[in-house]
Amino acid sequence: MQGEESKSETYTINTQISEVIEDPVFDGYGRLIFPVNSAYYSGNTLGELDFTWYNNIDPDKTVEVVNYLKEHAEAGDAVFYDIYTEAEKAADPDKENVGLFFFKGNPGEKFAVCNAGGGFAYVAALHDSFPHALELSKMGYNAFALIYRPGAQTACEDLARAISFIFEHAEELEVDTDCYSLWGGSAGARMAAYLGTYGTAAFGEDDYPQPGAVVMQYTGYNEYSKYDPPTYVCVGTSDGIASWRTMQARLDAMDALGIPTEFHAYEGLYHGFGLGTGTVAEGWINDAVAFWEKQM
Repeated sequence: MQGEESKSETYTINTQISEVIEDPVFDGYGRLIFPVNSAYYSGNTLGELDFTWYNNIDPDKTVEVVNYLKEHAEAGDAVFYDIYTEAEKAADPDKENVGLFFFKGNPGEKFAVCNAGGGFAYVAALHDSFPHALELSKMGYNAFALIYRPGAQTACEDLARAISFIFEHAEELEVDTDCYSLWGGSAGARMAAYLGTYGTAAFGEDDYPQPGAVVMQYTGYNEYSKYDPPTYVCVGTSDGIASWRTMQARLDAMDALGIPTEFHAYEGLYHGFGLGTGTVAEGWINDAVAFWEKQM
């Protein structure tokens, strides 16, 4: 009973965002659950939370994610990892705003890194990567959600470092590094594609194996090469930011090179639908996982 009493109340849709940020259980990293630049989100409570350029935000999922992080942090589980050293952060203070949130699956299972979008201006993790990572962990996979520095180059450097960190700490994290996957929405999808094509060495890290699969949502990225990893894509047909035709054309070209691909365009959906709960895209994550599993 003593332990139960020491736990604070669980969050609800009426919980103030500031209360989560300042919750001592997060030991200073609570601020990274939300965009560092507050100009890109609105709302005072978890239920009101809204992100620039995003649609179909599910308040119940927002609450589920922050309660997951809180419960595991209270239990003493590591849910956040610094991936830069104190010296690196001192040399570049922006690296203070970088890290990996960990949604642990089964020990020894493969891992995924999820990258939220935000136009390389901010990181919309609570809608575009945390929910994905949570669902992957429920399936048994070890899932990480990266909070990165804005800017395409710095974001990719941070993702390369994240991959490096996971490989270097694979034993401690209890993850299988074979056939890992990179996930992303919007700008985060570009990060996944860049790392899939060019590899970690191109962004300043040691040369680690490329992912077994890349899972991309809603980005008008059209570069490709014969060395690209198997790629799954989904997008809405009413997306005014990322054309489904651009995304399909890239996959058709990759397909012609013999690279395994899978493409889904969801009728009437706008940009940034995340998990797509309550929409025609609901359940797409299961298709994406099945695609990844085919590559294993």
